[in-house]
Order: sequence, then C-alpha cells, then structure tokens
Amino acid sequence: MEALKEDLRSPLGFNFFGLTQEYRKQIFRQIHEIIFHGGGGYDYETIYNMPIWLRQFTFNTIREHFEKINEQNKKQLSNNTPTIARPDIKPNYTAKARK
Repeated sequence: MEALKEDLRSPLGFNFFGLTQEYRKQIFRQIHEIIFHGGGGYDYETIYNMPIWLRQFTFNTIREHFEKINEQNKKQLSNNTPTIARPDIKPNYTAKARK
C-alpha cells in the first residue's frame, strides 16, 4: 500500500490534487479558531465552505479583535499598583493576649 502511495506522488513530493499536511492543519486550525472565538455565530460547514479570502478575512478580524483586548488588559494591569484588598473595618476595642 505504501508503494502505491509513493507512485501517486508528483516529482515535487505533493499528492496529486491534494493538500499538504501542513496546509490542511492550517485550514483546520483556522476553522477551529473561527468557530471557538466567533461567539457562536459560525458552524463548521459554513466556515469550511466559505471562500478562502473570506475565511482568512474573518480569521484575521477575530485575531485582531482579541489582540486589541489583550493589549488593553495588559495596559490596565500595568497601570494598577498591586495592593492587597483589606476590609474597611475599624475595631472599637483592643484585644489583649493572655500571658
């Protein structure tokens, strides 16, 4: 069976009318990211059958959106000084330990 697979490869090493493994991984990664981070607005078949230019545009738009959110979060964290939150309770007595 392996010999048959080798015979079907072109001289450049690509499968005849097939996609390389790396390209397939890239496509499925894009599909996953769009579905996962798309807020429930997309399903697998819609993204898979989407034209390449539109899928890449959608992927890049979602990526840019989350990059902006990450930058805003980093700025907000860097502006805040780390302090320990303590309750604003002032006791009206003095506790003494036993000797």
